[in-house]
Amino acid sequence: MSFKTIHKIISDAEPHMVGDGFRVSNYIPGPQNYAHETSPFLVLDYNAPWQIIPGSAHRRGVGAHPHRGFETVTIVYEGELEHRDSSGAGGKIGPGDVQWMTAASGVIHEEFQTDQFTKNGGTQHMAQIWVNLPAKYKMGAPKYQSITKDNIGVYPVDKNGSIARVIAGNFKGVQGPANTFTPVEMYDIRLNKGVSVSFELPESYNAMILVSKGKVKINGVKEAEFKDFILFGHVGETIQLEALEDSYILVLSGEPIQEPIASYGPFVMNTKQEILNAIEDYNSGRFGKIENKKRNEETADINS
Repeated sequence: MSFKTIHKIISDAEPHMVGDGFRVSNYIPGPQNYAHETSPFLVLDYNAPWQIIPGSAHRRGVGAHPHRGFETVTIVYEGELEHRDSSGAGGKIGPGDVQWMTAASGVIHEEFQTDQFTKNGGTQHMAQIWVNLPAKYKMGAPKYQSITKDNIGVYPVDKNGSIARVIAGNFKGVQGPANTFTPVEMYDIRLNKGVSVSFELPESYNAMILVSKGKVKINGVKEAEFKDFILFGHVGETIQLEALEDSYILVLSGEPIQEPIASYGPFVMNTKQEILNAIEDYNSGRFGKIENKKRNEETADINS
């Protein structure tokens, strides 16, 4: 067994608002330029537990805005979220659920807290990941995968509730339900204090974890706590996690996409011309529109 090398630990990124509904800390691309170490993941925004006061006058969230060239994955730990997009897809997700939207050639979408959550309030705790698409899939048809908690693969780490929820990829023989365009491993690991688990990832894959609750020891040598983000190197295949407190760990790993990236706001393509084409298509209405929009939910700027 050869442990994966720990390359760097980024601690407690400062939060900022996305729209009026998401108070997030950004770890990818993050304050440093390490995009080559995180491919195929383009963005990791983490909404740490945030108390929403009940009875708000309006639903918080992000209004209609476009995407092209990648996928968005939203994981809900606590709270409720409603998604709608211009392809006609959408739905509500709650604790334990995941939505996986493939923007591909282009969609306009919106994300808001549900009416019920707005009325009742409570804790909002979520993460959103952007996953890049290879050039040959960037202009494909949009797709939406609603992955409920009951459909997520579960590997029992022990008999007392410690589990690895497998959203994508394969964890010790348990397959995740998400369909991906390149090899991606995405696990939501939940460990009780004192419990350990180890797993293998290919040396050639980029690998990273976010501690979204508690405190863990990694590979028996490094401690990481709530809101720490850990990047691994390409030596070794095994990651070992020991929970020093009751802990949640988000694991992201995948085969790097070895292609140039050109990006502007919500568009991620391979060339500057493709970005200009995306802007033109959006401004010309070729991304479609969301039907029956609720009153007072304004369209967001394309830099959202």
